[in-house]
Amino acid sequence: MKIGAYQFEISDDVLCNLNTIKRAITLASQNDIKILAFPECALTGYPPKNIKNSAAVNFKHCELAYKEIRNIASGNDIFVILGSVTKNCDNYFNSALLFTPDRKMMSYHKRALWGWDADNFKFENTTGVFELGGLKVGVRICFEIRFPEFFRELYHHHTDLNIILFNDVSDQKDDHRYEMIKSHIQTRAVENVTYILSVNNIFPCQTAPTMICDRSGRILKEQPRNEEGLLVYDLQNTPLNWGEEGRKKISDWLTAKKEEDIDKGAEKIWTS
Repeated sequence: MKIGAYQFEISDDVLCNLNTIKRAITLASQNDIKILAFPECALTGYPPKNIKNSAAVNFKHCELAYKEIRNIASGNDIFVILGSVTKNCDNYFNSALLFTPDRKMMSYHKRALWGWDADNFKFENTTGVFELGGLKVGVRICFEIRFPEFFRELYHHHTDLNIILFNDVSDQKDDHRYEMIKSHIQTRAVENVTYILSVNNIFPCQTAPTMICDRSGRILKEQPRNEEGLLVYDLQNTPLNWGEEGRKKISDWLTAKKEEDIDKGAEKIWTS
């Protein structure tokens, strides 16, 4: 299955961002992509970097955008995952929205809320696990990459692919941060024996990569930094190799829920 990620400069204008998103979905469809991801807050802008705060979002424009994205996702038979500020009553969320070919819209809300996120968003406990065209996909958002526990949750759901939406940028080039976050992504892939696709905003200076890595942390493809564009990768969900089998077997033992299961699991590992 071909998967993709589109990185671009996110603005404070919902309709401007929507035009870029629609253009990217059409391009993805021309490349036979079935799952396409966009960055954190790609539709609305991220507070306070692009917009003053969550309340500054034009939610009427968001509703129009949702309708158009539903239509274009359905018309192109593609799953679209994008970041947006969302609102429920007086509560705002940093959300990853999933638009399906059958016109459904589902969501995952960021839970690692600190600093700007804590100032602008509410916590709501959602799993972020979706069945997309025969793949079980987990979704996480930006700062959550720093916490193995968020990805261990996805391991327990047996996800085939995890997708991370970033809006991680700086005013000046920061190679150290970029490489550090890249290493976090690779480590989460190795720990949980799963493919990971990441996608980021590009302006002013990109400090997290748009890339895909395999279950052993190897980078399969990476987009150039700070350049708008579409990453395309044909994901083949091949059998686990020897090292991946070992990591999964021992992970299952370490994460067993009951102490007796741990003991039995250990005995089975070391005697098999």
